[in-house]
Amino acid sequence: LQSALKIGQKLNEGKTKQIFELVDQPGLVLVQSKDQITAGNAVRKDQMEGKAAIANKTTSCVFKLLQESGIKTAFVKQHSDTAFIATHCEMIPIEWVCRRVATGSFLKRNPGVKEGYRFTPLKMEMFFKDDANNDPQWSEEQLLESKFCLAGLTISQCEVDIMNRSTVAIFEILEKAWATQNCTLVDMKIEFGVNVKTQEIVLADVIDNDSWRLWPAGDRSQQKDKQVYRDLKEVTPEAMQMVKRNFEWVSERVKLLLEPQASGRVVVLMGSTSDMAHCEKIRKACTSYGIMCILRVTSAHKGPDETLRIKAEYEGDGVPTVFVAVAGRSNGLGPVMSGNTAYPVINCPPLTPDWGAQDVWSSLRMPSGLGCSTVLSPDAAAQFAAQIFGLTDHLVWCKLRASMLNTWVSLKLADKKLQACSL
Repeated sequence: LQSALKIGQKLNEGKTKQIFELVDQPGLVLVQSKDQITAGNAVRKDQMEGKAAIANKTTSCVFKLLQESGIKTAFVKQHSDTAFIATHCEMIPIEWVCRRVATGSFLKRNPGVKEGYRFTPLKMEMFFKDDANNDPQWSEEQLLESKFCLAGLTISQCEVDIMNRSTVAIFEILEKAWATQNCTLVDMKIEFGVNVKTQEIVLADVIDNDSWRLWPAGDRSQQKDKQVYRDLKEVTPEAMQMVKRNFEWVSERVKLLLEPQASGRVVVLMGSTSDMAHCEKIRKACTSYGIMCILRVTSAHKGPDETLRIKAEYEGDGVPTVFVAVAGRSNGLGPVMSGNTAYPVINCPPLTPDWGAQDVWSSLRMPSGLGCSTVLSPDAAAQFAAQIFGLTDHLVWCKLRASMLNTWVSLKLADKKLQACSL
């Protein structure tokens, strides 16, 4: 494997990794982990055999989860046990720290706050990467006044806002994923880079067991992160074995974060195949959330017995189901389904310009005892179904959360571009 890559010069070296250019793949780099573990800006420094492989496995899984959710990252693919390939970025020299529970340095800096205080909304902090001065905490004003320029992009208010928002979304996605393992993500630090080719801000560097605090069952005494190493009174071989076991525990668990908890399905019922194009849009949008979508044809007016038989087919196998009723003209399909199933039903009528204004009332005015909702856009109907499944399936929730972030970022960038034109 190694030989297939032409490795060029070393671009950078940190405490726990080295970055090499890839000669025949311009724009890509190799991130090689080291077997070194450090604490307190390398005041304490030890070799931990196998750490590189454990860290690389952890970071590769975390980046895969984020990327499948829709977060823009520098990660391309895992290359070997101890290295992964990433897009070449110029790094923004800030550690973005996001906290859910007060502990560690926050308590020292904010005397009077007790450990365990929960931040809702999340607490954001920034630290300037400067080993000589112990990574001082920075304000947004200091970051703006520094006017960092990386890969041709000047870091202004727009970029700071994007990184702020992105950090919160990334934290929430990982928090949701770890909760499936009954593990509390207490806090986390991440770094961003500017892609040298596209000038886009992306999540870069690594996210491994040095990057966060993880408390199984919310219990600090069971912590599995690097804090265990920081807290050692003295570094003995036995102590290092314990630290290594914790790191291995995390790298094994992190693979489980990529597995869906409970997959549901959407069953789209259409009154006739003339509504096929409308239904295909619903199916395509469901697929983008990773949700299985089945299309069926049935008319509640012309074959109510058949409609109820199809309904029973999907109620009887224990798979959580959301029904979407697609019926033009008089929508009897959604109401009949809704009156006969305890599963959610969404009306998504295909409205035409001639009678649409009248037709929509057959989906909106329901007899009492019926709880079906009406969503006119096929994409939005799929999104609503995804939000229902997101309550129990973290992978669907993560896609929704990343999509919210990406919409926000694209509006922000559109505004920046417009201002540049008007100036």
